Amino acid sequence: MIKLDIVNAVGSEDEHQPHKAEQAVETVFESLKNAMGRGQRIELRKFGVFSVKPRKTGIGRNPRTGKKSAFPPEKRCASSPGKKLQGLEDTAASQPK
Repeated sequence: MIKLDIVNAVGSEDEHQPHKAEQAVETVFESLKNAMGRGQRIELRKFGVFSVKPRKTGIGRNPRTGKKSAFPPEKRCASSPGKKLQGLEDTAASQPK
C-alpha cells in the first residue's frame, strides 16, 4: 500500500473533491513527521506506537575489505504494533498460501 491508496480510501467517501482527501492525508503525515522530529512518542490506539530512539556509536566492518570503521550516533524510528495488528500477524500465518 502506498500513500495514494490511503488518499483514495479517504477520498472514496467524497468523490467530488479528491484534493481535500489528499490534503487531509498529507496534513496527518506531516504532523506525525514533525512530532517525531521533536522526539515525541506517537500512540495510535489499536494500531501501534511510534517513537524515536537514540542509537549508540558503534564499529562496523566492510564485508568486502574487512576494514573497520566507526559510525556516528543517530536517531532511529522504532515501532511496535497495537493489539489489532498483532492479531493480524497470527491470522496471516495460519492462512494457506
